[in-house]
Amino acid sequence: MTVQITIALTKGRILQETLPLLKAAGLEPAEDLSKSRKLIFPTNCEGVSLLLLRGVDVPTYVQHGAADIGVAGKDTLLEHSSNGIYEPLDLDIARCRLMTAGIKGGEPPRGRMKVATKFVQSAKKHYASIGRQVDIIKLYGAMELAPLMNLADEIVDIVDSGNTLKANGLEARETIAQISTRLIVNKAAMKMKYAPIHDLIEKLAVAVAQTKQTS
Repeated sequence: MTVQITIALTKGRILQETLPLLKAAGLEPAEDLSKSRKLIFPTNCEGVSLLLLRGVDVPTYVQHGAADIGVAGKDTLLEHSSNGIYEPLDLDIARCRLMTAGIKGGEPPRGRMKVATKFVQSAKKHYASIGRQVDIIKLYGAMELAPLMNLADEIVDIVDSGNTLKANGLEARETIAQISTRLIVNKAAMKMKYAPIHDLIEKLAVAVAQTKQTS
C-alpha cells in the first residue's frame, strides 16, 4: 500500500523559492499552481499531495496532523507552539531579519515603552530579555506608520533591504532573530511514515547544499 504524504506549502515568495528545491528533490506538482484556484494538488509522486496555505496556518496543519510536512518561515514558527513538530532542515531561502525599529535618530523612552508588531511572542521575549517593560500593540500591516503617528515608540518587524524603513523615516535597531524558511514535520508522522519522510528530507538537504554552491 502506498503511504500517503501531505505537504503544506506557504503561498507567495516562499512558494516560488520552495518549488525549485522540491523539483531538485524529484517532487513536482502535477499542474501549474499559479493557474488554479484549488488548494490541494497531486504531484508526480504517487501518494504525495500539496496544500497551499497562508504561512501562519502551516504550523497548525502540521501540529494537528492535517499535514505531515510543512514549509514555513522561522518568524512564523517563533510565534507558534513547537509541540508536536520537528524542525529538521533549514531550507536557506527567503532570508531576512526580525528586528526592532524606530524613528531615525530618535531614542527609545527610558520608561515603559509601546511596541507595535504582529510578532507578539517574539517581541515579548526580546524585551523581557533586555529588561524592558513594554505594552504590545498588535498590528497586521503598515507597521511603519505606528511610530510616525505616535501609536508606538518602536516596532518589531521583518527587515529585508531596509528600504521601506528608510522611506518612512525609520531605522533598524536591534536584531531579534535571523529568519529563513524551515522544513517542519509532524512528530507522529515522522514515526509512522519514517522512510518516505526521511528520504524527502535527505533529498531536500542535498538540493539546499547544491543551491548554496551555485549561488
